[in-house]
Amino acid sequence: MIGGFLAMFAGSAWVRAALRYGVTAFAILLFLLALRRSGELVGRLAERLETKETTNAIQRRMLEAAARRPRNRHELVDRLRDGGF
Repeated sequence: MIGGFLAMFAGSAWVRAALRYGVTAFAILLFLLALRRSGELVGRLAERLETKETTNAIQRRMLEAAARRPRNRHELVDRLRDGGF
């Protein structure tokens, strides 16, 4: 009985057309959801890259400042006398 009903249901041209459009709409929906997810992933990676670049710039400035610092007390006194600070 159920087999006959399913055969009659699947044999209808309207049902086949509805299933075809339904499957197509479902595939498009899945594609859009996957596209959204990959967009979110790309956004997170871009944010991480920007944060890393900012951190590297700060560390570079710190290293440059450390390279210019006085090596000992005598250099510090000389700089203070010359007004180099």
